Amino acid sequence: MATDKELNPMTVMKPQDLSLHTIGEDQPLTTFEIGKLWATYMGNSMSIQILGYFLQHCDDEDIRLLLENGLALSRDFIERIEGFFNNENFPIPKGFTKEDVNLGAPRLYEDEFYAHYLKYAAKAGMSLYAVAVPLIMREDIREFLIYCNQCATVLLGQINNVLMKKRLIAKPPIIPIPKGIDKIDKQSYSSGFMGDVRPLQALEIIHLWDNIENNTTSKALLLGFYQIVKDEKIKTLFKRGLNMTEKAVKQYKEKLHIEQIDSPAYLDHLVTTSSYPPFSDKIMLFHKVDMFAMKIRAFGNSLAVTARRDINMLYIRTLVNIGLFVDDGLNILIDKGWLESPPKAFDRDSLNKS
Repeated sequence: MATDKELNPMTVMKPQDLSLHTIGEDQPLTTFEIGKLWATYMGNSMSIQILGYFLQHCDDEDIRLLLENGLALSRDFIERIEGFFNNENFPIPKGFTKEDVNLGAPRLYEDEFYAHYLKYAAKAGMSLYAVAVPLIMREDIREFLIYCNQCATVLLGQINNVLMKKRLIAKPPIIPIPKGIDKIDKQSYSSGFMGDVRPLQALEIIHLWDNIENNTTSKALLLGFYQIVKDEKIKTLFKRGLNMTEKAVKQYKEKLHIEQIDSPAYLDHLVTTSSYPPFSDKIMLFHKVDMFAMKIRAFGNSLAVTARRDINMLYIRTLVNIGLFVDDGLNILIDKGWLESPPKAFDRDSLNKS
């Protein structure tokens, strides 16, 4: 077992002294810092309202602790970002407020769903923070985003422990340990439609599994939203999202089942029959647009490590459908005046006209 010392990067790397070249709080926020802080603020502003409602209907003490930890982190991140913005006289986004949630609404999801939802949210957060870290030049902002990533990592560990302890998640599949070093010696390695189709390799299995896990969680959340949304145009969009997600999950599961590999189970049974809305149409639509947009990054990562053409084709089709869903969702948000604009570059044309 590794010791704390062995897991500390500074036991292998020499410390750096750049005291004469500090890039810190005296430097203005750049595009990178503004963009990532703004996105982190909006996401956690939404999470505060969602998790606050979940906590009103949670009987399982282990899962309640996960919700409390997730809510505490979101509030902490919001407070720290507001500090950065106030120091720069940067306007605080409105985000989402108590107006977007009815804490007195009946239960919409069972306790078990909360653990799966938190896992999805933590993975999405880690994706946002990890991509941001290499781009950020200001040390205080970079340290904050590293802190966010570390917090999400710890929370994700707690979530996985609860899911495994309570047997709420399938065990990851086992593949044989190689007896030696194998080399790829046939062009058919990438084939998947006909002829000599090889077994799935480890990275392909990982990403099929991860995409099934993400999409079953997304589908269950969307099923609850579909039951309670009031606006008919949004309801139609949600129905479309349910159908495309169901189709994609079936296709991914089939690829694993052909090779007798188990896959994550559906979570639809964790949605109650309540039709009383705890959330505003605004927060539900934003949440699903954001959730589907995050899938684009997940499928991009999957495409990067998948060599079989049949699986890549499935991912590409899903990406096209997701892109159309996100675009239509954004148009509804814009039409209703619900979408806050991210900070943007100078409008040179307007400056010239004025």
